[in-house]
Amino acid sequence: MPVPDPALRRRAVFMLLLTSLYWGMSFPLMKAIGQLVEVEAPGASSWFYGAMMIMPRFLLAAMVVAVVIGPGLRSITRAEWHQGALLGGFSAGGMLLQADALQFTEASTVAFLTQFYAILIPLYVAVRTRENPGARVWLCAVLVLVGVGVLGRFDWRALRLGRGEAEVLLSSIFFGVQIFTLGRSEFAHNRPLPISFVMFAVQAVVFGAVVLVSAPDVAAIVAPLRSVPWWGLTLALTAFCTLGSFLIMNKWQPHISATEAGLLYCGEPVFGSFMTLFLPGLISAWAGLNYANESLTGHLLVGGGLILIANVLLQLRRSAA
Repeated sequence: MPVPDPALRRRAVFMLLLTSLYWGMSFPLMKAIGQLVEVEAPGASSWFYGAMMIMPRFLLAAMVVAVVIGPGLRSITRAEWHQGALLGGFSAGGMLLQADALQFTEASTVAFLTQFYAILIPLYVAVRTRENPGARVWLCAVLVLVGVGVLGRFDWRALRLGRGEAEVLLSSIFFGVQIFTLGRSEFAHNRPLPISFVMFAVQAVVFGAVVLVSAPDVAAIVAPLRSVPWWGLTLALTAFCTLGSFLIMNKWQPHISATEAGLLYCGEPVFGSFMTLFLPGLISAWAGLNYANESLTGHLLVGGGLILIANVLLQLRRSAA
Protein backbone atom coordinates (compact mmCIF):
# COMPACT_ATOMS: atom_id res chain seq x y z
CA MET A 1 0.00 0.00 0.00
CA PRO A 2 1.23 3.55 -0.68
CA VAL A 3 2.58 5.38 2.35
CA PRO A 4 0.36 8.13 3.76
CA ASP A 5 3.34 10.46 4.28
CA PRO A 6 3.84 12.37 0.97
CA ALA A 7 7.49 13.13 1.73
CA LEU A 8 8.26 9.46 2.45
CA ARG A 9 6.41 8.40 -0.68
CA ARG A 10 8.39 10.87 -2.82
CA ARG A 11 11.61 9.52 -1.38
CA ALA A 12 10.51 5.96 -2.15
CA VAL A 13 9.76 6.96 -5.74
CA PHE A 14 13.19 8.59 -6.08
CA MET A 15 14.98 5.57 -4.62
CA LEU A 16 13.22 3.16 -6.98
CA LEU A 17 14.21 5.36 -9.92
CA LEU A 18 17.79 5.08 -8.67
CA THR A 19 17.32 1.31 -8.65
CA SER A 20 16.24 1.54 -12.29
CA LEU A 21 19.39 3.51 -13.09
CA TYR A 22 21.59 0.81 -11.57
CA TRP A 23 19.67 -1.94 -13.37
CA GLY A 24 20.02 -0.07 -16.65
CA MET A 25 23.78 -0.06 -16.12
CA SER A 26 23.76 -3.84 -15.68
CA PHE A 27 22.87 -4.65 -19.30
CA PRO A 28 26.05 -3.41 -21.00
CA LEU A 29 28.15 -4.60 -18.04
CA MET A 30 26.74 -8.15 -18.22
CA LYS A 31 27.09 -8.31 -21.98
CA ALA A 32 30.75 -7.28 -21.69
CA ILE A 33 31.36 -9.83 -18.93
CA GLY A 34 29.75 -12.49 -21.12
CA GLN A 35 32.17 -11.67 -23.93
CA LEU A 36 35.14 -11.89 -21.56
CA VAL A 37 33.99 -15.30 -20.31
CA GLU A 38 33.58 -16.45 -23.92
CA VAL A 39 37.13 -15.36 -24.71
CA GLU A 40 38.52 -17.15 -21.65
CA ALA A 41 36.36 -20.27 -22.08
CA PRO A 42 35.52 -20.67 -25.80
CA GLY A 43 33.10 -23.35 -26.91
CA ALA A 44 30.95 -23.43 -23.77
CA SER A 45 27.15 -23.19 -23.89
CA SER A 46 25.22 -19.93 -23.66
CA TRP A 47 23.81 -21.12 -20.31
CA PHE A 48 27.35 -21.33 -18.91
CA TYR A 49 28.18 -17.85 -20.16
CA GLY A 50 24.96 -16.47 -18.69
CA ALA A 51 25.49 -18.10 -15.29
CA MET A 52 29.11 -16.95 -15.15
CA MET A 53 27.91 -13.38 -15.70
CA ILE A 54 25.67 -13.55 -12.67
CA MET A 55 26.87 -16.08 -10.08
CA PRO A 56 29.97 -14.14 -8.89
CA ARG A 57 28.02 -10.92 -8.28
CA PHE A 58 25.52 -12.60 -5.95
CA LEU A 59 28.16 -14.67 -4.19
CA LEU A 60 30.16 -11.50 -3.48
CA ALA A 61 27.00 -9.59 -2.49
CA ALA A 62 25.95 -12.34 -0.05
CA MET A 63 29.41 -12.27 1.51
CA VAL A 64 29.33 -8.48 1.91
CA VAL A 65 25.88 -8.48 3.55
CA ALA A 66 26.88 -11.39 5.81
CA VAL A 67 29.85 -9.35 7.07
CA VAL A 68 27.60 -6.31 7.66
CA ILE A 69 25.00 -8.33 9.56
CA GLY A 70 27.63 -10.31 11.47
CA PRO A 71 26.25 -12.19 14.49
CA GLY A 72 22.77 -10.98 13.48
CA LEU A 73 22.65 -13.80 10.93
CA ARG A 74 21.48 -16.06 13.76
CA SER A 75 18.46 -13.80 14.36
CA ILE A 76 16.99 -14.11 10.87
CA THR A 77 13.34 -15.02 11.33
CA ARG A 78 11.41 -17.77 9.56
CA ALA A 79 9.39 -15.14 7.65
CA GLU A 80 12.63 -13.48 6.47
CA TRP A 81 14.03 -16.81 5.31
CA HIS A 82 10.74 -17.50 3.52
CA GLN A 83 10.54 -14.15 1.76
CA GLY A 84 14.24 -14.08 0.90
CA ALA A 85 14.05 -17.58 -0.60
CA LEU A 86 11.04 -16.62 -2.73
CA LEU A 87 12.71 -13.42 -3.90
CA GLY A 88 15.93 -15.25 -4.69
CA GLY A 89 14.18 -18.05 -6.56
CA PHE A 90 12.00 -15.85 -8.77
CA SER A 91 14.79 -13.35 -9.38
CA ALA A 92 17.23 -16.15 -10.25
CA GLY A 93 14.81 -17.63 -12.78
CA GLY A 94 14.23 -14.26 -14.42
CA MET A 95 17.88 -13.28 -14.48
CA LEU A 96 19.05 -16.62 -15.87
CA LEU A 97 16.64 -16.27 -18.80
CA GLN A 98 17.62 -12.61 -19.19
CA ALA A 99 21.35 -13.38 -19.16
CA ASP A 100 20.94 -16.13 -21.77
CA ALA A 101 18.89 -13.74 -23.90
CA LEU A 102 21.82 -11.30 -23.96
CA GLN A 103 23.69 -13.89 -26.04
CA PHE A 104 21.07 -13.64 -28.80
CA THR A 105 19.83 -10.04 -28.93
CA GLU A 106 20.87 -6.44 -28.28
CA ALA A 107 21.27 -5.24 -24.68
CA SER A 108 18.82 -2.39 -25.29
CA THR A 109 16.21 -4.86 -26.60
CA VAL A 110 16.59 -6.96 -23.46
CA ALA A 111 16.27 -3.82 -21.32
CA PHE A 112 13.02 -2.77 -22.99
CA LEU A 113 11.31 -6.16 -23.18
CA THR A 114 12.03 -6.88 -19.52
CA GLN A 115 9.53 -4.15 -18.67
CA PHE A 116 6.60 -6.21 -19.95
CA TYR A 117 5.72 -6.88 -16.29
CA ALA A 118 4.60 -3.25 -16.01
CA ILE A 119 1.53 -4.28 -18.00
CA LEU A 120 1.15 -7.76 -16.53
CA ILE A 121 1.01 -6.48 -12.94
CA PRO A 122 -2.01 -4.13 -13.26
CA LEU A 123 -3.81 -6.66 -15.44
CA TYR A 124 -3.26 -9.39 -12.87
CA VAL A 125 -4.53 -7.11 -10.12
CA ALA A 126 -7.63 -6.37 -12.21
CA VAL A 127 -8.33 -10.09 -12.72
CA ARG A 128 -7.78 -10.85 -9.06
CA THR A 129 -10.10 -8.07 -7.90
CA ARG A 130 -12.60 -8.78 -10.73
CA GLU A 131 -12.74 -5.11 -11.70
CA ASN A 132 -12.43 -3.81 -15.25
CA PRO A 133 -9.27 -1.70 -15.33
CA GLY A 134 -10.83 0.63 -17.90
CA ALA A 135 -10.20 1.60 -21.52
CA ARG A 136 -6.90 3.32 -20.74
CA VAL A 137 -5.32 0.13 -19.37
CA TRP A 138 -6.53 -1.94 -22.34
CA LEU A 139 -5.11 0.68 -24.71
CA CYS A 140 -1.80 0.49 -22.89
CA ALA A 141 -1.80 -3.30 -23.18
CA VAL A 142 -2.28 -3.04 -26.96
CA LEU A 143 0.48 -0.44 -27.24
CA VAL A 144 2.85 -2.70 -25.34
CA LEU A 145 2.02 -5.73 -27.49
CA VAL A 146 2.59 -3.73 -30.68
CA GLY A 147 5.78 -2.26 -29.23
CA VAL A 148 7.07 -5.72 -28.31
CA GLY A 149 6.36 -6.92 -31.85
CA VAL A 150 8.20 -4.02 -33.46
CA LEU A 151 11.12 -4.06 -31.01
CA GLY A 152 11.53 -7.83 -31.16
CA ARG A 153 11.15 -7.96 -34.98
CA PHE A 154 8.20 -10.31 -34.61
CA ASP A 155 7.93 -12.65 -37.60
CA TRP A 156 4.23 -12.54 -38.47
CA ARG A 157 4.60 -15.27 -41.10
CA ALA A 158 6.21 -17.73 -38.69
CA LEU A 159 4.23 -16.40 -35.70
CA ARG A 160 7.20 -16.57 -33.37
CA LEU A 161 9.76 -14.41 -31.63
CA GLY A 162 13.47 -15.11 -31.61
CA ARG A 163 15.00 -17.08 -28.75
CA GLY A 164 16.40 -14.00 -27.03
CA GLU A 165 13.15 -12.02 -27.15
CA ALA A 166 11.07 -15.00 -26.00
CA GLU A 167 13.39 -15.61 -23.04
CA VAL A 168 13.17 -11.98 -21.96
CA LEU A 169 9.37 -12.01 -22.05
CA LEU A 170 9.33 -15.15 -19.88
CA SER A 171 11.81 -13.57 -17.48
CA SER A 172 9.46 -10.62 -17.13
CA ILE A 173 6.85 -12.92 -15.56
CA PHE A 174 9.39 -14.05 -12.96
CA PHE A 175 10.26 -10.44 -12.15
CA GLY A 176 6.57 -9.56 -11.85
CA VAL A 177 6.09 -12.27 -9.22
CA GLN A 178 9.18 -11.00 -7.44
CA ILE A 179 7.65 -7.51 -7.25
CA PHE A 180 4.43 -8.92 -5.78
CA THR A 181 6.43 -10.93 -3.22
CA LEU A 182 8.00 -7.76 -1.82
CA GLY A 183 4.57 -6.26 -1.18
CA ARG A 184 2.89 -9.25 0.52
CA SER A 185 1.32 -8.23 3.83
CA GLU A 186 2.62 -11.23 5.79
CA PHE A 187 6.17 -9.99 5.17
CA ALA A 188 5.51 -6.38 6.21
CA HIS A 189 7.71 -6.57 9.32
CA ASN A 190 10.70 -8.25 7.66
CA ARG A 191 14.03 -6.40 7.70
CA PRO A 192 15.70 -5.45 4.37
CA LEU A 193 19.23 -6.69 5.18
CA PRO A 194 18.32 -10.23 6.30
CA ILE A 195 15.97 -10.85 3.37
CA SER A 196 18.64 -9.43 1.02
CA PHE A 197 21.23 -11.85 2.42
CA VAL A 198 18.92 -14.83 1.92
CA MET A 199 17.98 -13.60 -1.55
CA PHE A 200 21.63 -13.18 -2.62
CA ALA A 201 22.61 -16.55 -1.13
CA VAL A 202 19.80 -18.38 -2.96
CA GLN A 203 20.76 -16.74 -6.24
CA ALA A 204 24.43 -17.63 -5.73
CA VAL A 205 23.49 -21.28 -5.11
CA VAL A 206 21.17 -21.44 -8.14
CA PHE A 207 23.65 -19.87 -10.53
CA GLY A 208 26.53 -21.83 -9.01
CA ALA A 209 24.64 -25.04 -9.76
CA VAL A 210 24.06 -23.91 -13.36
CA VAL A 211 27.77 -23.13 -13.72
CA LEU A 212 28.76 -26.58 -12.46
CA VAL A 213 26.24 -28.38 -14.66
CA SER A 214 26.93 -26.42 -17.85
CA ALA A 215 30.71 -25.97 -17.58
CA PRO A 216 32.63 -28.01 -20.17
CA ASP A 217 35.44 -28.49 -17.61
CA VAL A 218 36.94 -26.98 -14.46
CA ALA A 219 39.35 -24.87 -16.50
CA ALA A 220 36.41 -22.97 -18.04
CA ILE A 221 35.32 -21.88 -14.55
CA VAL A 222 38.79 -20.89 -13.41
CA ALA A 223 39.93 -19.14 -16.60
CA PRO A 224 37.93 -15.87 -16.18
CA LEU A 225 39.40 -15.43 -12.69
CA ARG A 226 42.74 -14.62 -14.32
CA SER A 227 41.24 -11.64 -16.18
CA VAL A 228 41.66 -8.20 -14.58
CA PRO A 229 38.86 -6.69 -16.74
CA TRP A 230 36.54 -9.52 -15.65
CA TRP A 231 37.20 -8.68 -12.01
CA GLY A 232 36.75 -4.95 -12.60
CA LEU A 233 33.41 -5.35 -14.39
CA THR A 234 32.20 -7.97 -11.90
CA LEU A 235 32.99 -5.72 -8.93
CA ALA A 236 31.16 -2.82 -10.61
CA LEU A 237 28.19 -5.09 -11.29
CA THR A 238 28.22 -6.23 -7.66
CA ALA A 239 28.54 -2.77 -6.11
CA PHE A 240 26.01 -0.85 -8.20
CA CYS A 241 23.69 -3.34 -9.91
CA THR A 242 23.44 -5.89 -7.10
CA LEU A 243 24.11 -4.42 -3.66
CA GLY A 244 22.97 -0.93 -4.64
CA SER A 245 19.87 -1.85 -6.59
CA PHE A 246 18.47 -4.76 -4.57
CA LEU A 247 19.12 -3.27 -1.13
CA ILE A 248 17.28 -0.14 -2.24
CA MET A 249 14.47 -2.19 -3.80
CA ASN A 250 14.00 -4.41 -0.75
CA LYS A 251 13.91 -1.41 1.59
CA TRP A 252 11.76 1.06 -0.36
CA GLN A 253 9.43 -0.87 -2.65
CA PRO A 254 7.11 -2.04 0.19
CA HIS A 255 6.19 1.63 0.74
CA ILE A 256 4.24 1.82 -2.55
CA SER A 257 1.92 -0.46 -4.53
CA ALA A 258 3.20 -3.22 -6.81
CA THR A 259 1.53 -1.53 -9.80
CA GLU A 260 3.29 1.77 -9.22
CA ALA A 261 6.61 0.04 -8.52
CA GLY A 262 6.36 -1.82 -11.82
CA LEU A 263 5.82 1.47 -13.61
CA LEU A 264 8.76 3.15 -11.90
CA TYR A 265 11.04 0.30 -12.89
CA CYS A 266 10.26 1.20 -16.50
CA GLY A 267 13.03 3.77 -16.15
CA GLU A 268 15.43 0.82 -16.47
CA PRO A 269 15.30 0.48 -20.28
CA VAL A 270 15.55 4.24 -20.68
CA PHE A 271 18.76 4.33 -18.62
CA GLY A 272 19.98 1.08 -20.17
CA SER A 273 19.48 2.22 -23.76
CA PHE A 274 21.17 5.53 -23.02
CA MET A 275 24.18 3.77 -21.54
CA THR A 276 24.53 1.37 -24.48
CA LEU A 277 25.13 4.40 -26.68
CA PHE A 278 28.54 5.06 -25.07
CA LEU A 279 29.40 2.55 -22.30
CA PRO A 280 30.27 -0.43 -24.57
CA GLY A 281 32.91 1.63 -26.36
CA LEU A 282 34.47 2.75 -23.08
CA ILE A 283 34.48 -0.82 -21.76
CA SER A 284 35.96 -2.16 -24.99
CA ALA A 285 38.78 0.36 -24.95
CA TRP A 286 39.70 -0.68 -21.39
CA ALA A 287 39.05 -4.42 -21.58
CA GLY A 288 40.22 -5.02 -25.16
CA LEU A 289 36.81 -6.20 -26.38
CA ASN A 290 35.01 -5.75 -29.67
CA TYR A 291 31.74 -4.49 -28.16
CA ALA A 292 30.49 -1.59 -30.21
CA ASN A 293 28.19 1.17 -29.01
CA GLU A 294 24.58 0.71 -30.08
CA SER A 295 22.73 3.21 -32.21
CA LEU A 296 19.20 4.59 -32.26
CA THR A 297 17.55 2.31 -34.84
CA GLY A 298 14.01 2.68 -36.14
CA HIS A 299 12.94 -0.54 -34.37
CA LEU A 300 14.29 0.73 -31.07
CA LEU A 301 12.71 4.16 -31.43
CA VAL A 302 9.27 2.92 -32.54
CA GLY A 303 9.01 -0.22 -30.41
CA GLY A 304 10.60 1.28 -27.34
CA GLY A 305 8.61 4.47 -27.78
CA LEU A 306 5.31 2.61 -27.81
CA ILE A 307 6.23 0.72 -24.65
CA LEU A 308 7.24 3.91 -22.89
CA ILE A 309 4.07 5.72 -24.02
CA ALA A 310 1.99 2.87 -22.57
CA ASN A 311 3.74 3.13 -19.24
CA VAL A 312 3.45 6.91 -19.15
CA LEU A 313 -0.29 6.61 -19.75
CA LEU A 314 -0.57 4.15 -16.87
CA GLN A 315 1.41 6.49 -14.64
CA LEU A 316 -0.91 9.35 -15.54
CA ARG A 317 -3.85 7.11 -14.65
CA ARG A 318 -2.23 6.43 -11.30
CA SER A 319 -1.65 10.15 -10.67
CA ALA A 320 -5.26 10.98 -11.52
CA ALA A 321 -6.64 8.26 -9.23
